[in-house]
Amino acid sequence: MSERQGPILVMGVSGAGKSTIARGLADRLGGVYVDADDLHPEENVATMARGEPLTDELRWGWLDLVAKAMAETEPFAVVACSALKRAYRDRLRAHLGPFPIIYLDGDYELLRDRMSDREGHYMPVSLLDSQFEALQPPTPEEEAICVSVTPPPEQVLETALKKLSSRLQGGPDGSGQADHTPRRTS
Repeated sequence: MSERQGPILVMGVSGAGKSTIARGLADRLGGVYVDADDLHPEENVATMARGEPLTDELRWGWLDLVAKAMAETEPFAVVACSALKRAYRDRLRAHLGPFPIIYLDGDYELLRDRMSDREGHYMPVSLLDSQFEALQPPTPEEEAICVSVTPPPEQVLETALKKLSSRLQGGPDGSGQADHTPRRTS
């Protein structure tokens, strides 16, 4: 890549594997892994630890910190961030312009089981319901790369890397179009 690589967002609900996949992408692409959870103010962490979902008001300042980290991390950030609602992703784009999004898609039962097996995380399994209620999967105009998290993490990482590499190199047909967007010929 001759141009500077910009930030990459790995999004999805809790338990989808955002940290694992973002860390793997950062390692493979030469970026820096950033966990947006580490940027939450203490008030947000305490709210979630009590089993209460965050309000939009509690998220705005946190999203601004995430955008700042995405903009300032060198050579580029690969960020694990829930970014559940379109408005949250729009807020990040308002600071940064467009950037690639990897959307980790998984079903409720699978993710609940994964969260139940996890230790030392402040996000209780009880908040998974509110995450699915808030989730607004990326729309086609967002050109997100959707990756199923049903396979093992290594396979999810390989799929994400392959799709992302294709996107960064101009799309599967060199048109610059995402795989799901038909190429306009007229």
